[in-house]
Amino acid sequence: MKVQTTIRIEEDKLKQSKEILKNLGLNFSEAVNLFVNMVVNTKGIPFELKLNDEILKRIEDIENNKNLEETSINELKCLN
Repeated sequence: MKVQTTIRIEEDKLKQSKEILKNLGLNFSEAVNLFVNMVVNTKGIPFELKLNDEILKRIEDIENNKNLEETSINELKCLN
């Protein structure tokens, strides 16, 4: 049985991805289903996730109570 879900995505990224997927012969829903199937089949994210050196340094600083200025999650996202 299929269920409907809602996700929040930045509008410009959604538009860009839909155009790319269209050129690949897929719609957005089909692509999301492919991703979900790959998560199940691989029992994880179906691509490599990496932390860059800046994020690792900030994590280390937090663990050592150093340089604890406020950093938003959006700032960290921009580091990838």
